[in-house]
Amino acid sequence: MSSSNKEFDGDSISSSDSLEIQSGNRDPKTQNPQAYVPSDNEDRMSELSHYATTPDQSLKMVRTETKKSLKDLGVSDELPTLDPNRPIAVENPIFPEEYTLETETGLVPVATLQDLGRNPTALEKLRKEKSRAFPQPNGEATILKDSSDVETFKSKEYSPEIEFVTFLINDPENPYNWPTFTKWAYTIILSILVVAVAFGSSCISGALFTVEDQYNVSLEVAILTVSLMVLGFSLGPLLWSPLSEQIGRRWVYFISLGLYTIFNIPCALSPNIGGLLVCRFLCGVFSSSALCLVGGSIADMHPSETRGKAIAYFAAAPYGGPVIGPLVCGWIGVKTNRMDLIFWVNMGFAGFMWLLVACIPETYQPVILKNRAKKLRAELNNPNIMTEQEANPLTFKELIVTCLYRPLMFVFTEPVLDMMCVYVCLIYSLLYAFFFAYPVIFSELYGYEDDFIGLMLIPILIGAFLALVTTPVLESMYVKMCQRRKPTPEDRLVGAMIGSPFPAIALFILGATSYKHIIWVGPASSGIAFGYGMVLIYYSLNNYIIDTYAKYAASALATKVFLRSAGGAAFPLFTTQMYHKLGLQWASWLLAFISLAMILIPFVFYVYGARLRAKMCKENYSEM
Repeated sequence: MSSSNKEFDGDSISSSDSLEIQSGNRDPKTQNPQAYVPSDNEDRMSELSHYATTPDQSLKMVRTETKKSLKDLGVSDELPTLDPNRPIAVENPIFPEEYTLETETGLVPVATLQDLGRNPTALEKLRKEKSRAFPQPNGEATILKDSSDVETFKSKEYSPEIEFVTFLINDPENPYNWPTFTKWAYTIILSILVVAVAFGSSCISGALFTVEDQYNVSLEVAILTVSLMVLGFSLGPLLWSPLSEQIGRRWVYFISLGLYTIFNIPCALSPNIGGLLVCRFLCGVFSSSALCLVGGSIADMHPSETRGKAIAYFAAAPYGGPVIGPLVCGWIGVKTNRMDLIFWVNMGFAGFMWLLVACIPETYQPVILKNRAKKLRAELNNPNIMTEQEANPLTFKELIVTCLYRPLMFVFTEPVLDMMCVYVCLIYSLLYAFFFAYPVIFSELYGYEDDFIGLMLIPILIGAFLALVTTPVLESMYVKMCQRRKPTPEDRLVGAMIGSPFPAIALFILGATSYKHIIWVGPASSGIAFGYGMVLIYYSLNNYIIDTYAKYAASALATKVFLRSAGGAAFPLFTTQMYHKLGLQWASWLLAFISLAMILIPFVFYVYGARLRAKMCKENYSEM
């Protein structure tokens, strides 16, 4: 290009403009974006490399692009049309770990996924970055050996004709788009369902003498009617959690809660103690679907902005529910002396909630989309319309790893999870210990029967209610903190730090007031402190476990339920004997000293949690 040519006919850049560009006075990318397009031609690239020289070097003329040359390079002056199948505002292009994407057509072709970054190179790079980001203590990078790890990061070669189903824009079937009133109504119903199940676990503890009289057995055998149902809570999730991912939460609720309701009939009519114990265990297995799935159902409906508050209100249900059982059934047992009536009442409560929950539509997004894909395949006669879950289903081996192997493996390989679960287990066990310590204390000191002993549990409910006032405040503080900086799992421990002293305080009060000359208000008031600390600790540690093990949250929560239920089943078996052997004061103080030692856990992890997780966790589970 001649240097004497000062100006073209408007289709090119002037020579003076070129000089200004090289002198740093004008940026072609901002002043005229279409005038600066990189060329694939090696000669042009060689010339353009002079453009990057430092300002103090001598100016040189470079080739500029005309409208014709830009057209030859493939640059068009027409705006490209947006792909209606392309997901909008997708932060993570790896589709669809979260089945919440929305497109205009409700479909995403495989080609669009590849355009978003779904290719072996991108996935392998992501895997390596995650490995480097969380080195092992010995300096080696994390290697993903688990079958599900491989499934998450490998790139399956799908047929280019396949189209994955998504939600439509503002899809009314997407639980996130349901009206706010509807979502909160369903949240309340599901929370009451958990209360109903917890009520069933402890209902007979308010009238164990009816079991002794009915079958002529000892108190220790009668206590098994409580322990075996709680033990069933630990095994049921291994069945219901994976089944809900295949057929949906609604059908699992309908099947399991229907069986739970029905099996109260043989509990009421069993001719011998063996039949009662077996049926109570099965009731625990069937009803455990509420304990392991309700939290997920609430998360299905509430986006991250409101999910924390919904879970905060739900936190009291698994712990407040067991208190209502002996409170109500103590009066039934004393006034009627009928064991069967207790189970008929429990059956009525369970059946009523079964019918209510059956009215709640499916909330699990993958199953909603799977049903939609089945309908679209039939209507359009197109077998290539499917969800990725259908295109890449779990094998039986992967199902076993996810549902059985990993939760049990975590018990032996994850000390961080174990410490949190032990703390949750202690709080849950202490709750059931109260159910058997109060009859000893208040019957020996004040001569109360089970009806008035049940009333002594009301302060625990008061404390739980006070905690429900506190948890939304903590959640609001957490949300504001997230707006200032990136949160860590340890930020979830604030609630546990606030609540951890209260169980120890409650037990010290219970022991110090267990004397005949002290009015019953003293030991009963200990329940307020315990109920308050109990809910705060559970709410906080549950969130910490989810955030720490986000990658395998379902497996980590299954481990928690397994250990928690095992503790809740064991404590009733020795609580009565412990209070008789050690005395009313020292039995409570022994539990208080154990609770006192556990206070250190949330404080230590709040300060050193990141370092402890780096040393003790096999990999960085907190990053999805």
